[in-house]
This record gives sequence, C-alpha cells and structure tokens, in this order.
Amino acid sequence: MSGHSKWATTKHRKAAVDKARAKVFAKLIRQLEVAAREGGGDLTANATLRTMFDKARAASVPMDTIERAIKRGSGDLEGVRYEPVTYEGYAPGGVAVIVEVLTDNRNRTGAEVRSLFTRGGGSTAEPGAVSWQFARKGRIELDRALDEDNIMEVALDAGAEDLADEEEHWVLTTAPGDLAAVRDALSGAGMTPESSELAMVPTTTVPVNDEGEAKKVLHLLEALDDLDDVQNVWSNFDIPDEVLAAAVAD
Repeated sequence: MSGHSKWATTKHRKAAVDKARAKVFAKLIRQLEVAAREGGGDLTANATLRTMFDKARAASVPMDTIERAIKRGSGDLEGVRYEPVTYEGYAPGGVAVIVEVLTDNRNRTGAEVRSLFTRGGGSTAEPGAVSWQFARKGRIELDRALDEDNIMEVALDAGAEDLADEEEHWVLTTAPGDLAAVRDALSGAGMTPESSELAMVPTTTVPVNDEGEAKKVLHLLEALDDLDDVQNVWSNFDIPDEVLAAAVAD
C-alpha cells in the first residue's frame, strides 16, 4: 500500500501549500465535539477524545478553540449537533471507497457525496458492500530516522500488532483500543509519533496500473475529501510509484 500512503502524503503537502489550515481546523473541531458528546469531556476517561485532542494539537489548533469544542460537545456550551454518517462506493476501476462524514444535514451531505461519485466516474453502494474489505485499526507514523529495533521493543510491549517501512516513515498498526497506550509508550521512550489516528486499513487491494485511470481515482478521492462535511476518505487502490508520480505531476 505504498501508493496509498504516498497519495496521502502528497495530499497533505498540497494542503500545506494551499494554506488550508482553516479547513483542517474545522474538521478537527467537529471531531472533538462528537467525541466529547459520545464519551464525555474528560480526556483521561475518553480515549477517542484524547486521540482527537492530540491530533488537533499536532495541527496547531489553538487551545482555547479546542476547549470550546469540547465544551460544546459535552453540553457545557450551546452548539450545532453533528451526526456521523458513513458512505460506501466505488471509484473508477472498481476501487473501494469509504467516506466518513460529520453533518448537521444528512440529506444535503448525501446528495453531495452521491453527485461527486457520479461525476467522478464511480458509484455509491449499499452499506456493507465495500466495508468488508477494510479493518478498523490504529495507525501511528514515526520518523524514519528512528531505530527499528527500539520501536519494536517499546511498541510490541505496549500492544502494537505490526511495524511497516513505508519509505518516508515507519508505520505501526494497533488494535483500535490499543492506539493510545502504544502512542503514550512511544512518547514516554522519547519517540514521539508524527501522527496517530484510527484508520480503515484495506485487507484487499485493487491494482491501478494505468495513469489515466489513476488520475480519475485520485481526482474523485480529492473531490470527496474537499467537501466540508467529510472527515476521512479511505480507499484500497494500489498504484505503482511511477504511475502515481505521473498521475499527481499535473
């Protein structure tokens, strides 16, 4: 899955170049609100909220903004009620796609997502049609300069499942419930993660070897990701490095 990882890296660099901080902030703030509403505003008792808090701080969201979001979610402040909804579908070439959103209007968001799939040469699918091709996992990225043996020693003892070399960084995989423990163990050992999140990790992949097809897939995924209500877009494409480089060159 080096292709998917590199697309994510390219996307994040593009976001930085475009100075899309406000959009990133808005997504993280929604995630904080929903996590606080579902599990309470205590970071020590709500592992999901703690993960979102760390993610927001890593993205430089101001502390007072984070605190207000948590208070809105926990009911201490009045705010909009966002609802999590997941859409499933296919990109060109049969690539499976999962779109996770937080919305205050299901009808509006559903229409926008379906329209993008259609215009992008894909199609939406019934719930469960593609999600069986993914597994919910904790994903932790670490600096590639860190020692592999040191990472393995600390992470495996804390409950990590696997360590992969994705060229630009090390990637640890954990069970969802072990993400916080592994992240904290690494930080305590002086190996602070570059990022940590709950992700939908593909269990099967779809090869995309044609540059034109790859462009269509990436265009659809980027269009979905640009929707204000969309929080995450997961897919199972596997694009060779040289095809990916050509597809994103434009």
